[in-house]
Order: sequence, then structure tokens, then C-alpha cells
Amino acid sequence: MPMKTIGIVANAEKEMAPQYTLLLKEWLAGQGLKVLLDEEIAAKVGVQPGVICENMAAEVDLIIVLGGDGTMLRVARAARQSVIPIVGINMGGFGYLTEINLNEMYSALEMILRGSYQTERRMMLDVTITGERERFEEGTVLNDVVINRGNLSRIVQLETAVNGRYLTTFKADGLIISTPTGSTAYSLSAGGPIVFPDHDAIIINPICPHTLTNRPAVLPESAIVEVILWTKERGATLTLDGQVSFTLKSGDKITIRKSQYVTNLISSPHRDYVEILRSKLGWGGLPTGTAKG
Repeated sequence: MPMKTIGIVANAEKEMAPQYTLLLKEWLAGQGLKVLLDEEIAAKVGVQPGVICENMAAEVDLIIVLGGDGTMLRVARAARQSVIPIVGINMGGFGYLTEINLNEMYSALEMILRGSYQTERRMMLDVTITGERERFEEGTVLNDVVINRGNLSRIVQLETAVNGRYLTTFKADGLIISTPTGSTAYSLSAGGPIVFPDHDAIIINPICPHTLTNRPAVLPESAIVEVILWTKERGATLTLDGQVSFTLKSGDKITIRKSQYVTNLISSPHRDYVEILRSKLGWGGLPTGTAKG
């Protein structure tokens, strides 16, 4: 089905975001397409009306994100109930999710608009928090759920069960529960494994564990992870995708499972995941046996 309406979400805090938003809007309009802007960048460039990010997926055929991975994560959560594809143009730093560089934006979009693209279905996680007095919070993430001791002076104890069976009690600064997409984010910096995003799995990774035998584990997608926080102090933190935070109390239970929702990301037409991974991690050099000329 041909695309008729395109949404643009940009990180309005990026210095060049307004300029590139207007250039892209003009270019898309020149292709005969209707263009809607997220309300934040719309206000920044003086184009009204803007559209609330959470409502955009219901009105467009494609969402283009100008920014870094943080902006992509925000859009992924906002658009999780739709099947609308999302493509990221990297204006940030690392950019694992924003796969297309600015200098190839138009060439990539030309291919996408004529239907020459592939979409990856990225697994998401649902998280719920339950505690005293029937407290209940919930959310969905594309990258990770992080339980962190925050400003507490002591390590926390995290009683962890998988599918209702006790696994272990992590004594650590915290715990990261991530998707394969999130395996190259905070989990990687904490010593976790890289899991290719075409696999569905749940990764558990303790942060600075007190016991060296507490190691990362990769669980099947069907796993239901339950974590109970135990601490003598108050103020531990749970963070969703590094952007939405909740304060936890001792005895609070966090339940994480595979979500019914997925994020549909358009892959770069210029490079595959292996090349992106090699580039981002600086794994340069020629294959063994390749002549150097």
C-alpha cells in the first residue's frame, strides 16, 4: 500500500533538528505527501498544528525520527499499539536504533517510499510494579527495565524468580532486564552479552554484583521474571528505557514478561545489523587472509 501521510518526530533539543525538520518536510511535500509534525518540533519551527506523539501513529503511514536512540525509544513506546513502521535518522551519538545517517537520508527515504525496504519486528517487554496497599504501576519498554539502588549507600537485595521458581537473590547495585534490542545499551556496558535483535529472549544482568558467581543469563521469550526488592533503606529506583522512573520501596515486586506489542523498525537499506554493530563497537580491520593491497 503506498504511503500518503508521513509523521516526523524530532529531538527539539538538538541544534540542527529544526533545520533538518523543515528541509525534510519540504522534500516530502515535494513527493506529494502529507506531513505531520510532532507537537514539540512543530512549536520549535513555528508550524502548527502539531500532533501529540502518542496520537501520531493513528494518523500516518510512516514515522520518521530525527534524533538519537533516546528519541527512538520514546516514539517506540508511544506507537506500541500500532503496526506503523518507524525509521530513524541519526542526529545523536552511537545510534544503534537510528540506523540511517544524515548524509544518506534522502537516498534511503527514496527507497523506502517506493516500498524497497525491510522491517524488523523488535520484541518489547511489559513491566508491572505491585506493592503495599495494592499499589500498581505498569509500562512497556523496547530496551530495558533497570532496578538501581540510586543514591542508597548500600547494595540492594533482589529476590528473583523465573516462571514462579526461585532463581537467586542478587546482592548488587541493581539489575538490568533487557530485550535483545537493549542488549547493546546499558546491559552491554555492565558486561552483558550481545543478542541479535532477530532473536526473542530476555536478558538478566546484575549491576556490580557482590558475588562474582552472579552472572548474566539469557532466558527464553516465554519466561516471566519476578523480582522483589529487599533493602533497609528507602528510595531505590526502577527505570523504563532510561526515561520513565518509579521510586521503589522494600517489598515491592516487579514482574517482567514479553509484551504483546512489538516495534516495527525499518532497517537501513545501506547496511545490515552486522555492519552497524561492527561500526558502533569499533571492530575494524580486515578479515583474516584479506590482502591489504
